[in-house]
Amino acid sequence: MTDYFMRKRKIADKRRASEMTPLKSLLTNFDFDRDRFISREWQKYAYDLAQSLNDIKHKSLYMRLAKTTPRVLLEKSKNFVADASSVKSKARLFMWKLGQLKKEYELKSKIKNQSSK
Repeated sequence: MTDYFMRKRKIADKRRASEMTPLKSLLTNFDFDRDRFISREWQKYAYDLAQSLNDIKHKSLYMRLAKTTPRVLLEKSKNFVADASSVKSKARLFMWKLGQLKKEYELKSKIKNQSSK
């Protein structure tokens, strides 16, 4: 691998490591019958997110989001959906809010990068 990819990988690993929850809290909430195929913290988070949105059919989408998207954005979107009272599709509202938050996040990071130069 080139140096560029090694640096990118290290940055991604550090970001994931800072977002992890303690193993003790993971194991206390772990249901060994239902969660036997889950081996990572983000997988458990994604499965629980899919359940809370009543969208188990698309749990692989939430797995990808939990792995690649900052947890703060996912939590804000999830809380937004939880605060909504009458919604036809929680999953649709979640994805809409997540899209908005991602745009804001990218805009803020772009402005921050430009000001640091």
